[in-house]
Amino acid sequence: MKILRHIGSLAFVVGLFTAVFAGIPWHVMVADDPVVPWWLKIAIFCLLGGILLVLATLALEQMVLTAPVEEPLATESDRTVLLLNSDVLPGRKITDILGLVQGHTVFAIWLGKDLSAIIRLILGGELTEYTEMMGTARSTATERMTAKAAEMGADAVINVRYMTTSVVASAAELLVYGTAVKFSYPCSCNR
Repeated sequence: MKILRHIGSLAFVVGLFTAVFAGIPWHVMVADDPVVPWWLKIAIFCLLGGILLVLATLALEQMVLTAPVEEPLATESDRTVLLLNSDVLPGRKITDILGLVQGHTVFAIWLGKDLSAIIRLILGGELTEYTEMMGTARSTATERMTAKAAEMGADAVINVRYMTTSVVASAAELLVYGTAVKFSYPCSCNR
């Protein structure tokens, strides 16, 4: 699929550049001749065919990715890892610092949702399409970070921070990171 998508992208770019940088000057110079030359016809078919091929491969990949039921990320014996944005937990002492853990994802929304968000941008109101996208990205990145902390045997991740950047207009990168630690458990004996 990836190879077909690259071929489609290449055909699109070649067709676009030929149509724009050769076709438009040709039309300007010989505007009175209604016959379209064969090379311009091929360029336009490459442009349109490339777009169609890229869209078809992306649609097939999307169907393949969403068809199976997603399995939750494996955690060590279903243990719960606490997530804290502070560096202390009352009543507990940090006994071991295991190191930096992070979760990362880049999410985009479907073009149809992007178009409806643009309309909402013009008319005003919450851009729910982007709100949902960022919520999903935040959950995915957090699950990935928590799974890495569980693999390390951590009791908690402290100083959890989120960072986000825009990759393209309708896609965002989200990074969550923190420090994986082990805590001492309070003694239940009487003193």
